[in-house]
Amino acid sequence: MDIGFFGSVLILSLFFKHFTCQLPNTDEFYVSDFLKKMGSNSSLSYNLSDSVCSWEGVHCDTKKANVIGLKASGLGLSGLMPETTIAKLTQLQSLDLSNNKITALPSDLWSLGSLKRLNLSSNQISGFLPSNIGNFGQLEVFDLSGNNFSGEIPAAISSLASLQVLKLAGNGFEWSIPTGILNCQSLVSLDLSLNRLNGSLPDGFGAAFPKLKTLNLARNEIYGHVSDFAEMKSLTSLNISGNLFKGSNSITVVFQGQLEVIDLSKNQLQGHISQVQFDSTYNWSRLVYLDLSENQLSGEIFLNLSQADNLRHLNLANNRFARQEFPRIETLLGLEYLNLSKTSLIGHIPGEILQMSNLHALDVSSNYLTRHIPSLAHKSLKILDVSHNNLSGEIPISLLEKLRGVERYNFSYNNLTLCDSGLSLETLETSFYGSSNSCPIAANPVFFKRRATRHKGYTLALALTLSMVFLLAGLLFLAFGCRRNSRTWVVKQPSYKEEQNISGPFSFQTDSTTWVADVKQATSVPVVIFEKPLLNITFADLLSATSNFDQDTLLAEGKFGPVYRGFLPGGIHVAVKVLVHGSTLTDQEAARELEYLGRIKHPNLVPLTGCCLAGDQRIAIYDYMENGNLQNLLHDLPLGVQATEDWSTDTWEENNNGIQNVGSEGLLTTWTFRHKIALGTARALAFLHHGCSPSIIHRDVKASSVYLDLNLEPRLSDFGLAKIFGTGLEDEIARGTPGYVPPEFSQLECDAPTPKSDVYCFGVVLLELITGKRPIGDDYPEEQEASLVSWVRGLVRKNQGSKAIDPKIRDTGPEYQMEEALKIGYLCTADLPTKRPSMQQIVGLLKDIEPRAPQ
Repeated sequence: MDIGFFGSVLILSLFFKHFTCQLPNTDEFYVSDFLKKMGSNSSLSYNLSDSVCSWEGVHCDTKKANVIGLKASGLGLSGLMPETTIAKLTQLQSLDLSNNKITALPSDLWSLGSLKRLNLSSNQISGFLPSNIGNFGQLEVFDLSGNNFSGEIPAAISSLASLQVLKLAGNGFEWSIPTGILNCQSLVSLDLSLNRLNGSLPDGFGAAFPKLKTLNLARNEIYGHVSDFAEMKSLTSLNISGNLFKGSNSITVVFQGQLEVIDLSKNQLQGHISQVQFDSTYNWSRLVYLDLSENQLSGEIFLNLSQADNLRHLNLANNRFARQEFPRIETLLGLEYLNLSKTSLIGHIPGEILQMSNLHALDVSSNYLTRHIPSLAHKSLKILDVSHNNLSGEIPISLLEKLRGVERYNFSYNNLTLCDSGLSLETLETSFYGSSNSCPIAANPVFFKRRATRHKGYTLALALTLSMVFLLAGLLFLAFGCRRNSRTWVVKQPSYKEEQNISGPFSFQTDSTTWVADVKQATSVPVVIFEKPLLNITFADLLSATSNFDQDTLLAEGKFGPVYRGFLPGGIHVAVKVLVHGSTLTDQEAARELEYLGRIKHPNLVPLTGCCLAGDQRIAIYDYMENGNLQNLLHDLPLGVQATEDWSTDTWEENNNGIQNVGSEGLLTTWTFRHKIALGTARALAFLHHGCSPSIIHRDVKASSVYLDLNLEPRLSDFGLAKIFGTGLEDEIARGTPGYVPPEFSQLECDAPTPKSDVYCFGVVLLELITGKRPIGDDYPEEQEASLVSWVRGLVRKNQGSKAIDPKIRDTGPEYQMEEALKIGYLCTADLPTKRPSMQQIVGLLKDIEPRAPQ
């Protein structure tokens, strides 16, 4: 990049002192003053007697009277842009200050009404984007990407009718895309990716931009249907990956136009892949990039791909395709990236793949492929993953020889034979795990001889040393466990892998229930881990992980059943929830429903990791949440402690996060943290209600179902479980948890749960967060035998909401924000469901009062 544009700051400052011929209030003066105050690191000097119009990066009008263009990209400009410098260049049409370290903009910048191009990308600018952008009526290119802007995209963007390029990517913009953007009908390129935008697209979005060629909305939380983009006839590049877009069985998406890049990955597209179709006039040879991965598409991979002879990138991984042979790829000789992992492929890897001389990445992992591996000896191959299949035979020597030039490869979990490899032990353990090294030792004499000669005596000494270390460690561990006398979790049982004949049925008891797993052979009942379907884990491993479902591993007992803590093979830390009530679903229906719930991912939901059907018992396996649930935290259990028995100095005074006694003196005594929990929980419910198809009603939202993960992010648990029981739990679920029951459920003829009943329960949790009081049972001033809801609603009606604020958080943030939050709780707990807002609206209301991080 040419940085010779201005001269050094030192020379400029000397020039200001010694050359009195430079007049103030001229464009030359303003440019020089701007550079001096911003600390340009340019080391090149100029003939300072020359006009500013001769400086590199400066462009003047034809009369050399005014600066109309200024390019100062990558010059190390830092800090707050000063007032009365750049903004004084009244004829400025183009300003490029990208790739610097600017932190804030001057208020007079927005007076540059003649600007046509403004590039402030890749800086450190924070704060809200003001509505003053509406002053830029002539702006054609506007690039703020790669900064720290937050808040809403201002509605004043509607004034930028001449805008052709808008780039706001990589910021923290929130709320929904403003409808005013529909006025920018001259747009050719729009990039709003990598923000925190949510809500749905403005009505008419697809038809509003007749000239739009590039659209990037990736990595937000925007809802909608893919069909919303079908009317964009000029579009050549579409990226909506990492959002909440969906398609249903009744919608066929027909793409028109000249699309070259299509990325619909990481959304919620459902149904047959034939929904994704192209207009009959579409020229398939235009398609260069196609990514439909991480959706819920089914059916067979469409055959039209054979016409896409210019396709370079194809990713269909992680979908629900029917089992099918490897798709025909003989015409796709230009492919550089091919990912077909988890697409239910059967049969063999076709030999035609050898003809793809440009292929640099191939991933066909986690399928059902058989037979041998082709040699794949391409010079361009850099990434290769064939793991988790049923491939057999010897790995070709020609391929092994090429591995030294491959950046990443994995042959693990197959039935492959590895001979004469010369690979290191570390490589064998990481990339060939599960392969069979069944060749005679003589087949690889160098590799095996080297290991034998170097480690013959050393191995025996090492084994003895390690044995002593483990023996001492075990004795210390036992002594420490006895001293603590707490419910710290310990595996008491030996691994059931060693006891292959263990048989049932098995009976387990807790304080409130007894449940039975009618299992004849523990090792014959599989445990399915959704992300690792080929792991060989059984009910015997669950027994071992939970010390035979011992009381000491019991975390909680909820409406659905007991929850245990455990470590599955491979160090997978899990919470095991036994759904003890009888389900009306068949085993196949329950397994299908649990698998569906396992695919539902959101940053504020507790992930369902796997499941096990043990006789009549349905067992759900979740990621373990290290920092407990909200009910415990609100009632003075420190962070990470699961029960009162665990509350001892050696379990809570210091933890991995460096946080001490959060329950009484730490994070939960700040308004910022409680607001974070409220907003995260609201986002989880909004996703279940508005982002899933069909919508999921939680039915039992309460403080004990909100957890904190290792990074202190709130996560809602138990979503979708009610459906597992069919009608078996309907009455009990309808009765709800005391203190959280919506008014409509207290009637003799109980209404069916709806999203608005979830809203009521969330409102109670929100009131708990603000007041620090339990839903029922606490003392409520000025009232007797009241509930939290009735007490707070009474105070809000009298405009005395401040009396309900928890004293622990009163001074930790703006009180008006807490009062507004109480009003949101008031709206949520309205008697009539129709009076309650939707969860999507609640997310917006909470974001409006989000505490700002300290500067």
